[in-house]
Amino acid sequence: MAARNLYYGWAVAGATFLVMLATAGAMGAPGVIMVPLEKEFGWSAADISSALALRILLFGLMAPFSAAFINRFGVRPVVTTAVAMISVGILLSLLMTEVWQLVALWGVVVGVGTGLVALVLGATVATRWFVERRGLVVGMLTASTATGQLVFLPLLAKLTQDYGWRTALAFVAAMLLVAGLIALLVLRDRPRDVGLPPYGARAIDPPPAQVLSLGAMMANPLRVLYDVRASYTFWILFATFFICGLSTNGLIQTHWVSLCGDYGVAPVAAASALAAIGAFDFVGTILSGWLSDRYDNRWLLFMYYGLRGLSLLALPFTGFSVVGLSAFAVFYGLDWVATVPPTVRLTAERFGGERANVTFGWIYAAHMLGAAAAALGGGISRTQFLTYLPSLYVAGVACVIAAGLVLTIARPRARVAAVAAA
Repeated sequence: MAARNLYYGWAVAGATFLVMLATAGAMGAPGVIMVPLEKEFGWSAADISSALALRILLFGLMAPFSAAFINRFGVRPVVTTAVAMISVGILLSLLMTEVWQLVALWGVVVGVGTGLVALVLGATVATRWFVERRGLVVGMLTASTATGQLVFLPLLAKLTQDYGWRTALAFVAAMLLVAGLIALLVLRDRPRDVGLPPYGARAIDPPPAQVLSLGAMMANPLRVLYDVRASYTFWILFATFFICGLSTNGLIQTHWVSLCGDYGVAPVAAASALAAIGAFDFVGTILSGWLSDRYDNRWLLFMYYGLRGLSLLALPFTGFSVVGLSAFAVFYGLDWVATVPPTVRLTAERFGGERANVTFGWIYAAHMLGAAAAALGGGISRTQFLTYLPSLYVAGVACVIAAGLVLTIARPRARVAAVAAA
C-alpha cells in the first residue's frame, strides 16, 4: 500500500468494516427466526424476546469493558476472540430444544461476543488511525453495523423459508469465520505498529501507558464512569442514546418481521423492506459522518431524532401498503443510526484522548439498554395486547423528547474549561 501511496489505515478500516458487518448479520438473525421458533417449539413471543433482550443488554453492557480489553490486549486479539465466541454460540444453538438453551447461547454467549465488537470497536479504530476524515470513517463503520443487521435479512428469510432456520444460522456462522480470518491477517492495533502517524497527523504517536493488572483493567471503565459522572453532556448523550436504541434495533430490527406479519406482509417481503431501510441507512450514516465534520453536531442530532420520531408515529397510519412501507424505508432508513457520528464526535470533543472510547462505551451501553427495553417491551405488548402499536408510539414520542434534549448541550467552545474537570 505504501508503494501505491495508500494509507494502511484504510485497510484496517476495511477489515473492521467486514467484521462489524458480519457481526451485525448475527445480531439481525433473530428477527427472522423468531416466528419459526414459535412454530417449532411453541415458545411465546415474550419467551423469545426475553432471551433476545438479555443478548442486547449484555451487548451494551460489554461496550465499556470492550474498550478496556482493546486498550489492554489490542484490537486483533479481542476481535478474533469475539468472532470465535459468536460462531460457537450460533453453531451450538442449532441443537437447542429448550428456552433456557436459547437464553444461554443467544442471550449470554452471543450477547457477550457481539458486545466485544460493538460500535466501540469502530470508534476506537477511527480515533486511533484518523485525525482527518474521522467523522467519515465513523460513519462508514457505523453503517456497517446497522446495514449488516438489515441487508442480510432477505437472504436469511429466504434460507429460513426454503431450508429452515438452522441453515440460515449456519450461513451466518460461515460468514463470521471468513470475516475473522481477514481480521487476523489485516488488523493492527495502532498506526505506530506499522511505522505511521495517524491519517492527517505528522508525528507518530508515542506508545500509551500499559495497564498491566487485570483488576486495574477491569476497574478502568468504572473509574472513567466515576470521572464523568458530573458532566451534564455525558448524561444528555447517555439519555438520548438510550432513546436511540429504544427506537431502532431493539424495536424495529427485533420485531419488524412479526409486526409486518400482523398486517399480512409475508416474511421475505418484510425482510426486504428492512433491507431497503439498511440500504438507505448506509447512505444516511456515511452522509452523517461527512456532515459531522462540518456542522454543529447538536443540530444534526436534533434533526435526526425529530425525523425518526415522526416516522415511527406515522408508521401505523401507512396501512403497511407497498407505498407506505417504501416511504417509511426512505425516511426512517436515512436516519436509522445517523445519530452515531455526531455522538462520537461530541464525546471525543468533550472527553478526548484514551478516555474517549471508554466514555463512548458507557454511552453506547445506554443505547443497548434502550434496545433491550424495546425488545422485551415489544414482546410483552404483542403477547398481552396482540399488537405492537403501544411500543411504536412510545418510541416515537421518546425521539421527539430526545430532539429537544440535545439542544440543551452547550456549544463546544463554551465547554472547553469544563472538559478538563469533567
